[in-house]
Amino acid sequence: MIAAGIDLGGTKIEAQIFDRGWKLVATERVSTPKTYEGLISALKKLVSSCGDVPVGISAAGLIHPETGVALTSNLPATGRTLVSDVIKVTKRPLVWINDARALLLSEAVFGVGEGVKRVAGVIIGTGIGSGLSVDGRLQAGTSGTSGEIGHIALPAHLVQRYNLPLVTCGCGRVGCMETLIAGPGLVRIAKAVKSPETTPKDIAAERGKAWHIWCELTAEMLFTLNTIGDPELIILAGGLSKVPHLVDDLKVALTNAQFKGFPIPEIGIAKGGDASGALGAAYVAWRQSADD
Repeated sequence: MIAAGIDLGGTKIEAQIFDRGWKLVATERVSTPKTYEGLISALKKLVSSCGDVPVGISAAGLIHPETGVALTSNLPATGRTLVSDVIKVTKRPLVWINDARALLLSEAVFGVGEGVKRVAGVIIGTGIGSGLSVDGRLQAGTSGTSGEIGHIALPAHLVQRYNLPLVTCGCGRVGCMETLIAGPGLVRIAKAVKSPETTPKDIAAERGKAWHIWCELTAEMLFTLNTIGDPELIILAGGLSKVPHLVDDLKVALTNAQFKGFPIPEIGIAKGGDASGALGAAYVAWRQSADD
């Protein structure tokens, strides 16, 4: 065995162990506890089940780089020193990585981005997360917030043009991209323009005004990502990435948002499925162990 990854989600926690060819050889899954003490206990059990290989944990949210305090919306861990507490009870080193960045690395190294030098990944589901990889290495800064593109401000010209609502985001800021681009945000757009469709699936299938506004907003987000990281390829994942013909719609919208005459990056859909987060976390843990 070469490494293990733990995908820590709001409803389930799954440990996955990989062999030296990075093939999945063993898994163990438990329901995510509702209490912090239960969460620590469950993670201790799963880490122990991974044996003595390097272990990485993938989860939504942020860990403060100085205090180690967690900020997460789907786990009973906000305000707690999650990673250091798990290390304390397991008595072994662990690597923690945001789930969007873990998925990006999995896809950049083993998936649709294999062989591409500069790859960005964006999860568009109940929330928004992203990251940038260069030569299979995550590009991260000092604050630990790199890739939180869902929390940049909505473009004023589109908010004004379509009279869109400014909503308080789960992060505490007002008018974040996530509030109108994540799944619940698409429904907010539909309500704002009085669309009869009430679910993301129906709104996307109708391809009406709400969907076109969503594509414009998402293209602005991808445009921002492009101006910051200039990736050759943007990989999309999450629930909304499964919408039929999404890539075609976003290519048109991103071309319209891009500086006139300049090329846009390729857009692809993640192929790793449920294994991506755990595989990416395992890869980070293995890479850090090898570097040490």
